[in-house]
Amino acid sequence: MAEKKSGERPHDPKFPEKFLNFMRSGWGPSELDVAESEQAPFTARRREAVSAAFPGETVVVPTGAEKVRANDTFFRFRAGSDFAWLTGDLDPEGVLVLHPNGSGHDAVLYRRPRKGTDSDEFFRSAKYGELWIGRKLSLEETSVRLGVEVRDVERLDGDLTGVERGKVRVLRGFDGAVDARFAAEEATEDAEGKPQLTRDAELAAVLSELRLVKDSWELAQLQNAVDITVRGFEDVARVLPTGGPIAERTLEGVFGLRSRVEGNGLGYDSIVGAGSHATTLHWITNDGRTAPGELILMDMGVENNHLYTADVTRTLPVSGTFTPLQRQVYDIVHASQQAGMDAVKPGAAFQDIHQTCMRVLAEGLGDLGVLPGSVEEALDKDSLVYRRWTLHGFGHMLGLDVHDCAASRPEHYYRGAVQEDYVLTVEPGLYFQANDELVPEELRGIGIRIEDDVRVTADGCENLSAGLPRTADEVETWLAAQREAGPRLATPVES
Repeated sequence: MAEKKSGERPHDPKFPEKFLNFMRSGWGPSELDVAESEQAPFTARRREAVSAAFPGETVVVPTGAEKVRANDTFFRFRAGSDFAWLTGDLDPEGVLVLHPNGSGHDAVLYRRPRKGTDSDEFFRSAKYGELWIGRKLSLEETSVRLGVEVRDVERLDGDLTGVERGKVRVLRGFDGAVDARFAAEEATEDAEGKPQLTRDAELAAVLSELRLVKDSWELAQLQNAVDITVRGFEDVARVLPTGGPIAERTLEGVFGLRSRVEGNGLGYDSIVGAGSHATTLHWITNDGRTAPGELILMDMGVENNHLYTADVTRTLPVSGTFTPLQRQVYDIVHASQQAGMDAVKPGAAFQDIHQTCMRVLAEGLGDLGVLPGSVEEALDKDSLVYRRWTLHGFGHMLGLDVHDCAASRPEHYYRGAVQEDYVLTVEPGLYFQANDELVPEELRGIGIRIEDDVRVTADGCENLSAGLPRTADEVETWLAAQREAGPRLATPVES
């Protein structure tokens, strides 16, 4: 059996030579006017920071390839976050290597070259051919665009020949061939029995930690993602009926339309929980329907065209106004969120912000009469019974990933302190399950979360998602205004 060429499928036709020769001729040039991107100076500084962290060592950061969805179809490719942060390249199958040069590193991006009309691939390969997927940048064009040296990925093996395992760090889990080239190190423990990071795990941790502080370009991208998300919530509110039901998936789809019109897509699967579905923290089945008198919780975020994502939650009264009990629970959650925002400032311990939010929730649960003891007893680290109704923490870092910088060492993240130009969510919530016999029946099936994206400033924080209302009164007024404005088609907004 003849070897299958790259990108070919078993059912691809076996074209006659006459057709092949015909397809190989008659094509004019398809030149592009390529200039350096505005992101390129920022990615160069990020590579310099990684270089400084690992002097004299080879650093290998792949982005990975497309993943099979089913049979011969693939999921839409999404670049690896660290790779995108260091290069600005969003295409698959790339590998960034920092080669030590004695005084620092030479950064080289290895990519699959463009195959133009000088190769049959351009019309035969459904995976790579330009007649199938469109014009791709050449290696030279990519170098100009991204401001980094670019080489054919076929040179990667040769360029890494002779690199000692003890002098290389690999971001693992993205490219099986790259992982296999350098054997994984065994995990070790220190003298006290505490696990120690391997060299590769330390690379992942340092990359996460370097990404904690957002530069000015990243902050602009996050604001862009949030602004699009705000418009998506407006779109949804405008089609939310007061009297009759509407499918959760209809609302999910309306928001998804905005995410594709103005962004790359969703930052994560949208949570659209009507009624008791709001009490399921990661409700993404979205097969329910709204009902008058109930609440709907929507946790949704747009990933913009540079892969930065928003993460916003609002809980709305379907009928347009909260019932007295719904408002009481909503006000508790809002007070908790406001207390958390007030606590955010440079040097504030992540855990202190968490405890600030949790205390307000516990006090509110006490006011509702559901705690099986005092607030102090509930907050005691050997009890934490209040967490029955609020399982998650107060928030998380935000950026290229919705749960950004997750590989950071604890002392730099959830056991550390926030610093200026960190971006994080503040998202307390209360959730009373429909079958929870430890709460009054009238509370059962109520779930409320309020989530905003904030930037840590020199003396506090800035709410990037302030374009959406937070207080109960503001929510009711805003919802009425959106409904009055009526449905709209998602159209691009000029930046």
